[in-house]
Amino acid sequence: MAGRRRAQRSGDPRVPAPSRAQRSASGPRRGPLLLTALVVGGLVAGVTGVSNAADAPTGQTSVLAAQMELATAGDDVEMLPMASITVAEAEARLAEVAASRAERAAAEAAAAEAAREAARPKAVLPVDSARFTSGYGGRWGTFHYGIDLAAPMRTPEYAAMDGVVLRAGSASGFGLAVYVLHENGDVTVYGHMDSIFVEPGQYVEAGETIALLGNRGQSTGPHLHFEVHQGGMNGKRIDPVPWLAARGVEV
Repeated sequence: MAGRRRAQRSGDPRVPAPSRAQRSASGPRRGPLLLTALVVGGLVAGVTGVSNAADAPTGQTSVLAAQMELATAGDDVEMLPMASITVAEAEARLAEVAASRAERAAAEAAAAEAAREAARPKAVLPVDSARFTSGYGGRWGTFHYGIDLAAPMRTPEYAAMDGVVLRAGSASGFGLAVYVLHENGDVTVYGHMDSIFVEPGQYVEAGETIALLGNRGQSTGPHLHFEVHQGGMNGKRIDPVPWLAARGVEV
């Protein structure tokens, strides 16, 4: 054996060289060994990753758990039928709301009107800041059936109380005149005005402007001639001063 090994090392030509097939069969197989090394390395890396995840801080673990919970939260929710009403029911509800609002608005309007009615005057002096120049009674040999209230030209003249206009326009001795019938049956008369703002049949309230003071007809200067006919147009012509005073108006 020693001689054979020496012969092989010395390159003795009597010893045949191994064939290529023999070298291939007996040589190392590097491919399978390399694949095995890669698989083993991957397993080790996986184990290391699991170990690192286990060693991660509690906060990161909590965030991951919350994300997983959110991702799967809807999986077990029971699907309920959608609640609904019919179109007819919805329209009926809309009608109810509209009616309620209209009723509330009407009540508010009625309350506002009642407040306005309670606050407004029920009787007024026919001319503001006027100067009393002539009273009811005998004057210059005749009887003066009203009172005269002097003021600058075109000063507003007001309805003394609520009423309906009976006449408005030209009148003998007055130039222009307005006659207003009141609820108690009395008629007030306004004469000598410069212009008239109302017409027969018109409803006027106490304090509403009906004309502008003037100097028309048998007049000695700008003034309002004011009369009260008790009980109607052909009723007794009474003193306007106590009539106004009975309604809280001072001349």
